[in-house]
Amino acid sequence: MATDDAIAPFTVRVEQSAVDDLHDRLTRTRWPDEQPAADWSYGLPLSYARELAAYWRDEYDWRTHESAINAFPQFITTIDGAQVHFLHVRSSRDDATPLLLTHGWPGSFIEFLELIGPLTAPPDDRPAFHVVVPTIPGFGFSGHTSDPGWGPTRVAQAWAALMQRLGYERYLAHGGDWGATITHQLMRVAPDAVIGAHLTMLSSGAPPPDMDLSTLTHDERSKVHESLQRFGTIRREEMGYGFIQSTKPQTLAYGLADSPVGQLCWIIEKFHRWTDNNGLPEDAVDRDVLLTNVSIYWFTNTAGSSARIYYERAHSGGWGSKPEPSTVPTAVVVFPRDLSIPIRRVAEQYDNIVRWTDADSGGHFGALERPELLADDIREFSASIPSR
Repeated sequence: MATDDAIAPFTVRVEQSAVDDLHDRLTRTRWPDEQPAADWSYGLPLSYARELAAYWRDEYDWRTHESAINAFPQFITTIDGAQVHFLHVRSSRDDATPLLLTHGWPGSFIEFLELIGPLTAPPDDRPAFHVVVPTIPGFGFSGHTSDPGWGPTRVAQAWAALMQRLGYERYLAHGGDWGATITHQLMRVAPDAVIGAHLTMLSSGAPPPDMDLSTLTHDERSKVHESLQRFGTIRREEMGYGFIQSTKPQTLAYGLADSPVGQLCWIIEKFHRWTDNNGLPEDAVDRDVLLTNVSIYWFTNTAGSSARIYYERAHSGGWGSKPEPSTVPTAVVVFPRDLSIPIRRVAEQYDNIVRWTDADSGGHFGALERPELLADDIREFSASIPSR
């Protein structure tokens, strides 16, 4: 554990006994019966779960991916009583801009590994960045939180402290999922420090059900109808995990902490439903990347502590409320298969929208599904912000 204000180097080292235990537990899995329909309508099909678990045990090599993670400089520090793990990769360019990248659930910092090279060392004279990728307290190698209250606002305050500790007075920030929510809060807790915010999810852009459509263009009305239909489907078919994690995350944790297949299926089902795929999650995200992400949750035993961010947000009085207006320049990338489709005109009531990109493909995990597009969009946004 790092002491307050100290920053210590960090290396991922999972004991071989933990790897062996994972393999043993996978071998001894007690499987449920098959669902009535052998497809994804009830959740992960039994045949797919069995095959993926066997691959995790017999073919996936944690050590290879552990080494790949350790190729990046990592550190730990303590902020507000919580350990924070982060990657910090500086560009060789003197004109590089600090950039903070924040993940969500059920993701992790590995969402951004493929972005680091193109962002720190672009192939031409396009904008370069010093990249900081922290792990949210309660997730992964940041480890468990020991006190309540670690919702998005407190994480944003910790990120402001982290960037200041690293010597970055002003910086860009990017995020999706909880990373977008945290970045949205960061814009408000440190508005003078955040040069610009780049988001792939924007709750402030969600149209209200009673929205007056009379002043909208035909295209805008179509997008509002699509957005409301999408939200209705998501709430009806996809939000069970959110209700559980925002009400009883500790009860859920007992099963996920004890069963690697339980942890595997809890996460992989979301990658299937939330990515732009052709039927399997690995159509959108490499299978080994998916399993590295799951392995981080498993080896750090953070299923329960990571789920608490849902509970903290739900019990903070801020769930579903619109944010205070912000003047921070904001860019949004809308991926067509994401969970929700924000509306620019709605978002402009709360945020200073200066760039809006409608991607032609991709889903909720933009950094994993469309890394080149995302890197290009961050660069172009950065270049467009005056007085950086």
